[in-house]
Amino acid sequence: MDWQLLGLSFIAVFLSELGDKSQLAVIALGGSSKFPQAVFWGTASALLLTSFLGVLVGQGMAEFLPTNIVKIIAATGFAFMGFRLLLSGEEKSGESEN
Repeated sequence: MDWQLLGLSFIAVFLSELGDKSQLAVIALGGSSKFPQAVFWGTASALLLTSFLGVLVGQGMAEFLPTNIVKIIAATGFAFMGFRLLLSGEEKSGESEN
């Protein structure tokens, strides 16, 4: 087992999940539930399943596409999303000035 990769994966997912909408939903469900253990097991299994699917898709992509191409596609996608967010922010700030 590659312990460094295990630790890096744990830290990356842990930090990216802090404070997101799913964590806020879990807080709301756990606070209003009589069975917080059920909320824990449900959300933990959902995160495990989504991570498992991500690994499967990533492994499948690695068999068909070189790593450099996957990185370029990911970088282009993130740049596109960032550009769209910047443009939508300018449109909203322009509307509030009128």
